[in-house]
Formats: sequence, structure tokens, C-alpha cells
Amino acid sequence: MTTAFILSTPARPVPPVRRRGAGPRLRWLLVLGWIAQVALRLWLNRYHTTPVANPDETGYLLAARWLAGGAGADLSGSTFYQAGYALLLVPIFWLTSDPWLAYRLAVGVGAVAAASAYPVAYVLLRRLGVSGRAALVLAFVAGLSPALVVFSGYALADAVLPVVVLGWLVALHDLVADGPGRRRVLAGLGAGGLAAYAMAVHLRGTVIVAVCLLVAVTLWRRLPRAALLAILASAVAGAVAGDVLNRALRAALYPGGPRDLSGLLVERLTSLEGQAWALSGAAGQLWYLIAGTWGLAGVGMAGAVTLLARRRAPLAPRVLAGALLLLTLGIAYASSAALPDEHRVGNFAYGRYLACVAVAWTLAGLLTLLRARRLPAGPARPAPTGIGLPAPAAGRRAGWRGLGRPAAAGGRWGGPLRVVWLVVVAAGLLAVTGGVTAWYAGDRLRRHAFIAFDFPEVIFLTRTPGSLDLVAASLSALALLACLAGATLVRRPGMLAVGVLALVQVAFVAHLAPAPPAPGPDWLPAPSPPGRVAVEEGVKWNVWVPLSYRVWWTRIERFRGTPPEGVCTAVVPQDAGPPPAGWTTTGARHGWATWSRC
Repeated sequence: MTTAFILSTPARPVPPVRRRGAGPRLRWLLVLGWIAQVALRLWLNRYHTTPVANPDETGYLLAARWLAGGAGADLSGSTFYQAGYALLLVPIFWLTSDPWLAYRLAVGVGAVAAASAYPVAYVLLRRLGVSGRAALVLAFVAGLSPALVVFSGYALADAVLPVVVLGWLVALHDLVADGPGRRRVLAGLGAGGLAAYAMAVHLRGTVIVAVCLLVAVTLWRRLPRAALLAILASAVAGAVAGDVLNRALRAALYPGGPRDLSGLLVERLTSLEGQAWALSGAAGQLWYLIAGTWGLAGVGMAGAVTLLARRRAPLAPRVLAGALLLLTLGIAYASSAALPDEHRVGNFAYGRYLACVAVAWTLAGLLTLLRARRLPAGPARPAPTGIGLPAPAAGRRAGWRGLGRPAAAGGRWGGPLRVVWLVVVAAGLLAVTGGVTAWYAGDRLRRHAFIAFDFPEVIFLTRTPGSLDLVAASLSALALLACLAGATLVRRPGMLAVGVLALVQVAFVAHLAPAPPAPGPDWLPAPSPPGRVAVEEGVKWNVWVPLSYRVWWTRIERFRGTPPEGVCTAVVPQDAGPPPAGWTTTGARHGWATWSRC
């Protein structure tokens, strides 16, 4: 991330270095690394056979099945799950209608998508002047980040959004950096198109579109007219197409309308109490982002603010610094403002919404530490991006030295002092955001429901799976950051900090390693095809929503009182009493009972 740059001015003007593409060996290493990333995720998720994050996973899977021409469902009153991510799953339902096989394939799609962050991060690092071998290692380690590992095992949009954000940053960089006009036009199309796709995937994408258009409007005098038109046209056209698709999906699967949070959002934005909720929730998300990246996001933010304060810094890194900061703050604030009070701890400290930027900030923080410590040995030629970074060093160890030009040598804030300063700023951000969260939430952090799925990184930091300990998680994250910072102060080997981060990431992956599921009966009803299936309105949502996915051959009907004529299987509350004449009780468990007459 260019947000991570600590820049310096070359001693004298020198001609730019011609950018060289990746050699055959590096390309093969990229392919093998991507395969390794996919294989790791498939191994981690080998026991994922059915949706568990409901209603989210089921909502996306039902959308994909309907888009593929299969049976729909009635999810009226539920959160609307948009069509952008579901489009990736549509081919699965062209191949099979079996819900278990389809889910396994959806997990495979998530593994492939999340693993693709590795080559995209490599391209971004190369854009930022990092040499080939160093970029391979940095990108591979970043690909093991929790945000890319946890959600890749579920049918969730969070498996693809981090990759979309990284690709958007690459396109944004090419748009504003000096280069051929045609390349900048293509970058504009890519930046606007990826932002529009993100908007079709999730409401968080709306913030990406807003930031993208803000960049275009702000820099309209400095961008080629064709590139400016490209980014505006692709963003607007993509957003319109996504809206048309989402409207069709909404009409088909939410005939009674989805859950409407617009009134709550307006109330939050127009009242002091609502603003307190939104701002404290945003602080909690920022706290989680910093803690869940082992403090590196805090370092990256410090580097971004430093870069933005330097008016003489080149345009491309300043634009990316501002864009990533605006995107992070915008998502944190908007998502918190629209989040209803569900009496869970995740209302106050939550990491999922900012997971899409976590990988970018991990790279930003790590590069900031590495470049802050390294002292230039003499005048260096600038990187092809024109941002004052040196070309990779010549010789056998070029891959480990080609991290770009660090802060100016000497001076009061050079070298180790700058590293210490960055760690102090990151610790301060963690303390302030965590303090605001604890102050506003109070004892609700203990009284409200703690859902382990919301806190994978925190549980790893505290080894406490049943509650949130803000202080323990913060201290553990700062301890890991201190180890990373200390590793950057060691001159040999130069990439020791990357090795330390790799150990932390591998430890987190080992922490996630699954155990075989305990054998036992399924907790959902099991109607038989091809008959009609109906669910009584008194049955809880956590039964009928996942059942809508299990029943692949027909659309589940809802009824009140007596089952409709022609229905073969009726699902009723377990305390509904004996079935009507002609019906037979065929199962009862976990608050439901099934009646059958076919």
C-alpha cells in the first residue's frame, strides 16, 4: 500500500527505470503459490458441508439457485443479500441441484477467490516499487491474513471483497500514476467497474463507489479526459446494471419486502444518541481492525496520515493513502449507523465489515515498518512509479533489498526512532478506539451475547472463546507488534519481520484447524422430494430459512393453521399438538415437528 510509504527525495534527478515484467521463474512461483493458498483453504474447510452462518450463507445460496433457474424462496422480512456475489455461484447450480455438493463447491469458489488475493497483492507491491522476490514473499504472507482465511470457508461475500479492494487499488494507482493514455483509460474502466461490482455485492461497495467518484471529481483537471470518462462511465453503468439485477432478485425472493433499516439509519444520523452509537461502533470496528492485524493497521494508518501531510509527495501514493483512509472510515461509520441493536457484543466491536480492507492495511503497516528502519546507502534511482523509491538492488540479494527507498538517513527521526514512533502511534490508536468502545458499551460487553463467529482473531489473541476481553486482546496485539517492530531493527536478515509475521499467520491458521464433527442426527427436518413442502408461521427462522435451501425441488410455502391442500410435508412448532386427520407425525426435534400425508 502506498499508504505505508515513508518517502524521501532523491539526491539528484535521474531518469526513470524501465519496468520489467515478471520472469518465467517468478510467474511459475506465483502459480505454485496460488495453488498452495487454495489447497490450504480446502484443507481447513474440509468439514464444511452445510451452511452454518445463517441467514447470510443461505441468502446468498438461494439467490444463486434462483439466478440459475432453480427453486426460489420467500425471505420477506429478512436482510437482503445482493446478487453480485451470488453470480459467482450460479454455474454451481447449473451443474448440480444437490444442496450438499453445491455448498462444497461454493466453499471451493471461496477458496479460489480468497487465494487470488496473493497474485493481486503481488501486482500491487510491484506497482509500489517492491522487487519481484520480495513481493512474492510479502504477498504470500499477506495472503494468510485472517480476513482471507476465515471467510473463505463460507458462502459469504466476505470471501471476495478483499480481493476486489486490492484490485481496485491497483487500478486506482494506474489511473493516477504517470503512464500511457491507453493504460490510464483501461485503469479507469477497471477502477469504476470493480467499485460498481462491489456495490452489487454488498452495501459496503457503495462507499467504494463514493470514494472512486470523489477521486475522479477531485482530480478531474489532472486526469486525461478519456480516463475520467472511463471511470465515470464504468462506475455509473455498472451500478445501474447491479441495481437492475438486485431489483429482480428482491422481487423474486422478498415479495413482502426485505428488512428495512432506512428508518433506523435516518434516526441514527439525525440524533445525538444515534451519532453516539454510530461513532462508538465505528471506533469498535477500527479497534478490531488494528487488533486483528496484529497492530499493523495502526502503523499503516500512521504512515498514511504522514504521507497525506507531505504536500510535495507524488500524487499516486497520496491518492491511494487518502482513498484507503476514506474507505475504511466510511465503511466503519456507515455500517455502524445502519446496524440494529441485536443485543450481541458484536454491536460494539466487530471485524467483519472492515475485513475487506484488512489485507491492504496489513501490507501497508509491514511496508511502513520495513522502510522506516532501512537507511539508504547512497543515491538511488527512482522506481518506475515515479514516487521516489529506488530500483531493486543489483546482485543475488536484490529480492530482499528491493523494498523501496526508506526515510531519509540520519536526522532526529531516522531509523529506529521512526520505528518506535510508529509503534507508539499504533498503540495510541488501539488504546483510544478500545477506550471509546469500552466507555460506550459498558457492562453490555459482558451482558450481551458473545458469538464466537464474530471474534476469530480476538479469540486467538486471548484464548478465551466465551467473552470479549478488550484489554487482554489489545495487549496481545501490541506484544505481536513489538515483535514485528523489533524484527525490523535487525539488519540481517533484512526480511526477518516478514518471517515473524509468517509465524503469527501460521499460528492463527493452526488455531483454526478443524476437528472432525461429532456424529449425530441432523437438526433440520428432512422432507422427501418431489412433494410440496409448507412451514407454519410459528416455526422459528433458524429452521425454515436453512430448510429453504435444503428443499431444492420446490419453493417452500408458508401457512397459518391448517396445512394447504396438496402439501406432502408440513413443518410445525414442536408443541403444535397432534396432527389433523390424514396426517402422520414423522419427526420432532429442536422445536419443530413434521407431518406427512404422501
